[in-house]
Amino acid sequence: YMICDKLTGELVNKASEIMGYIDINIKDRFSYELLESEIEVNTKICKNVNEAINELAILRNLTRDIGRKIGFKIGISGTHPTALPEDQIFIENESYSWVAEQLSYYARRNITFSIHVHIAVKDENYAIHIANSLRQWVAPLLAISTNSPFFGGKNTGMRSSRTTQFGIFPRTNIPMYFKDFNSYREVVNKYIESGAIQKPRQIWWKIRPHMNYGTIEFRICDMQRSLKNIHAFISIFQSLVHRIYNDKSTLIKYNQEFLNDSLWKASSKDFDAKIVDPYDNKVISMKNMINKLLDYIKPSLIHFNNYESTIDTINDILQNGTECD
Repeated sequence: YMICDKLTGELVNKASEIMGYIDINIKDRFSYELLESEIEVNTKICKNVNEAINELAILRNLTRDIGRKIGFKIGISGTHPTALPEDQIFIENESYSWVAEQLSYYARRNITFSIHVHIAVKDENYAIHIANSLRQWVAPLLAISTNSPFFGGKNTGMRSSRTTQFGIFPRTNIPMYFKDFNSYREVVNKYIESGAIQKPRQIWWKIRPHMNYGTIEFRICDMQRSLKNIHAFISIFQSLVHRIYNDKSTLIKYNQEFLNDSLWKASSKDFDAKIVDPYDNKVISMKNMINKLLDYIKPSLIHFNNYESTIDTINDILQNGTECD
């Protein structure tokens, strides 16, 4: 969350102060990010989507209540609309110091906010198979979640300027196709050996098989104000993993150029934008690609009792716009 002045909405530096107000029993639910004006909130491991949303609501309300005590309000968007990078104070810890050393000037441009979702998988080789297949759906997932048209006091003309801002960082792309988990591990080890990273979590791809947690991590979406939207997105992520797990069709090595072009259009264009479906290389509108995604995961949405609520939310987004609008 952005930590904002309750009157002006500008970012204020209160992350360290907030951490002093967190009960010791839930300290692991809160963590620093790069900015002193940003606080990260983490749910426990949840059994289903409703439990995750309930946990999010509790933590969001707790953060809001702390704000009432120490004088801030929560801000929720993919980027702060007016904050300037040169005005920010960055957390001085090992993680940020490493980022700053690697990226210099551009490390300080990263005033971005997103939602990350972890979905557990059976084992590491399933994780790679699923992550390979998920690459097809990155663009429509961003398209329904865009929420950062402004940056540095400017209307950027983008729908997700966060995608562009964070994309300055290395290893934030849609990942390549991996033959198996050993191939993935080899890339990670070579990155470490060459000094590109110190640990696997310094790979920030849009879809990331998480080596420590045994999950697929979705890192695509801009931060959302609406818990209803977040419920729909988590439902889609869970159902995608479940559907691909049960899908016995032959895996296709999608054209990386088409994946990247679709991602760009998701971040910058509306639902009428034409993209190339990486599955069959046919030209399709983003809206139809989103509907194709929903059709693909329908059996899994039904399986998890999330079909009606998800369809209603996404149809509302398609008709009335994302939080960007």
